[in-house]
Amino acid sequence: MNYLNKIFWIVLLILKKCGGSGGCGGATAELAFETVKNHGIAHEWSYPYISYWGVNYQCNKQPPTYATIHDYTTLPSNKQDPLVEAVATVGPIAVSVDAAKWSAYETGVFDGCNQTNPTINHAVLLVGYGTDPVYGDFWLVRNSWSPSWGDKGYIKVKKERGMPRCGVDLNPGDGTGCEDGPPTVVVCGTCGILYDSAYVTVFRSNTTKN
Repeated sequence: MNYLNKIFWIVLLILKKCGGSGGCGGATAELAFETVKNHGIAHEWSYPYISYWGVNYQCNKQPPTYATIHDYTTLPSNKQDPLVEAVATVGPIAVSVDAAKWSAYETGVFDGCNQTNPTINHAVLLVGYGTDPVYGDFWLVRNSWSPSWGDKGYIKVKKERGMPRCGVDLNPGDGTGCEDGPPTVVVCGTCGILYDSAYVTVFRSNTTKN
């Protein structure tokens, strides 16, 4: 599953404008997977992520290909049970969230997002779930802001029991929305974590020998 992590932390050339400004300026997990499926992905050491300090760099449109994927699966939107089952039985899942208030997180179970109008604006990796003896159920999420952020690079996001809370994203173009998409969307779960989730179904390395 380490290769799944690399798909997110490496900047990819995305042809369709969905999420952010498209291309190196942002896209969606599904478009990233589609790009890797069609064009492959470079090894992290040969094409590293270098925009940590917020500087925009020109995409390399033809990075050396290390691996490709056969396909990917998108889970039902705003449904908690399929996401629970997938992360428990398949492995890490790409999820999109409202991370606007995540910067100060250090420890504990986070429940500080705007649940009325969350703005999906960040793709992260859901790696598990659990229960904190003090703060209750949580999703365990790996972020891309380096191991010095949060809890060694991770954040625990509140996982709700029963019917999850939902809100209305007034700016879907900042996250997963496309140019021709609806002006608003309903997103559910803490920080909208249930709205858009997907995972690679089959991975293959170009270095694999039969």
